[in-house]
Amino acid sequence: MKIEPKIAAAAAELTAIRRDIHAHPELGFEEERTSRIVADRLKEWGCEVTTGIGKTGVVGTIRVGNNPRAIGLRADIDALPMDEHNTFDHRSRHHGRMHACGHDGHTTMLLGAAKYLSATRDFDGTVHFIFQPAEEGRGGAEAMVKDGLFDKFP
Repeated sequence: MKIEPKIAAAAAELTAIRRDIHAHPELGFEEERTSRIVADRLKEWGCEVTTGIGKTGVVGTIRVGNNPRAIGLRADIDALPMDEHNTFDHRSRHHGRMHACGHDGHTTMLLGAAKYLSATRDFDGTVHFIFQPAEEGRGGAEAMVKDGLFDKFP
């Protein structure tokens, strides 16, 4: 399978982001560090950024052209309250917290999509990158909706 060169070029950066997020897991509604990383990267890549949706949620937006069509792409950013017993260098640095469900990967993949679409801008419309806190049973989606997610990002 051929990998798009711009995506391949971002692999090392995205791997570093995932490993950093993996090493510093945060439980639902406590994702302050993760949200900062997400918001900073989105800003760096030219996205409009809204923070604090659903307490620690982040939404990045790219608008291209005048087409009113919009799509929302979502990733979960929280970790689980459990110990990590792996031995690799980027294992959790925090006792009792780990990314056991792949949310570090989901977050990084959505950041990768934002980086690629920001760089190429090869579409007409709006893309909202939704980084949801507290997916693991703590009501993060509900909190984002109550904070106006669908009103602010139709």
